[in-house]
Amino acid sequence: MTTHPLDAVIEIIEQGPHSAPALTLYALISTLEFKSQGYLFKLDKLKDLNAEQRQIAYALMEMMVDEQIDNEQWEAAKIQNGCLSSRRVSSPYQTR
Repeated sequence: MTTHPLDAVIEIIEQGPHSAPALTLYALISTLEFKSQGYLFKLDKLKDLNAEQRQIAYALMEMMVDEQIDNEQWEAAKIQNGCLSSRRVSSPYQTR
């Protein structure tokens, strides 16, 4: 994957904010920001993703393993792309 995982998630959310992949990846990102909660994510939700989207999810999980969550790159990607807020992902559930 050549695209940063957060950029790939933003693309998916922009393409269909209420789609299963957008909501699943949004939930994963939100979960990854809560280390104290043990990163609780319902793994069977990965079934809602196709193979390419699962690779994005796995890349996000690798970022957690490498302690790249909430680092400068994580925060910069969220701020730069506007779809993600400076602390939490903007929910695709929100209406505008």
